[in-house]
Amino acid sequence: MYKVFFNDRTLYLTDNFEKHFQVKYGLFYKYDSRDGLQELITFYQKLKLIKSLYVFHSDIEELRDSFRTCFIPVPAAGGLISNEKGEFLMIYRRGKWDLPKGKISKKETTEETAIREVEEECGITGVEIVKPLLSTYHTYPFKNGTALKKTTWFEMLYRGSEPPVPETEEDIEEIIWVKKEDLAPYLEKSFPAIRDVFKYFG
Repeated sequence: MYKVFFNDRTLYLTDNFEKHFQVKYGLFYKYDSRDGLQELITFYQKLKLIKSLYVFHSDIEELRDSFRTCFIPVPAAGGLISNEKGEFLMIYRRGKWDLPKGKISKKETTEETAIREVEEECGITGVEIVKPLLSTYHTYPFKNGTALKKTTWFEMLYRGSEPPVPETEEDIEEIIWVKKEDLAPYLEKSFPAIRDVFKYFG
């Protein structure tokens, strides 16, 4: 199954109709063609009342590939950073609590992008990648179409003592370290994809 966020709404691509039909609520659609899928996506983007859309096809990889052709691909990478106290770094940007991330340059690996974006957006150096976590997908208006951003997330560790400095050019207003037991109110004011990153991390 693949999950794609349209702001606070979710589109699911799946090959298991019975499982999702029995336990979920939303709009259900059986994939038949790329053109039909494009029309469905346009309809879903306009009809904000539908919170969840499930698209089914027996070949999940064919469905995923067809879905991707409906968007402008934007690969990105970012990090879930903790320090030696077990606190997590969060940034406040455009009214939401978020994690540092950014677009992948053609000359960079995914790991290099993740580290660069964390260091640039947060003003710290010496961040270490611990391990890969997951990838999240979300859409947003882009040029003359809609972008599908795939963000590859990494667990990271910061052993330094530099106070974080917000990169104001990226609209970051505040950066804080948050204890695990204090995360809930920040995640409530975050994006669904960010909550998924923390949920995956555990």
